[in-house]
Amino acid sequence: MVQITLKIDGMMCGMCESHVNDAVRRAFPVKKVASSHTKGQTIILSDGEIDLEKLRAVIDATGYTVLSAEQADYQKKGLFSILGK
Repeated sequence: MVQITLKIDGMMCGMCESHVNDAVRRAFPVKKVASSHTKGQTIILSDGEIDLEKLRAVIDATGYTVLSAEQADYQKKGLFSILGK
């Protein structure tokens, strides 16, 4: 699983977060997407890698600006994750 963290400029409220989340869901097969206008970021979880340039274009089309994008492997952490060590 892959986690993508985007820094986004222009989100001012919860509706802005919804616009970004909906645009990402429509364009890509993601497991989870969550945005925060107070942090100015969106976090996306996906089974596979996503083309970051296409992702930028999708978000730019909504009127917001992607300032940076980071993609990294994601390992689910839960209550019992410490038992696996």
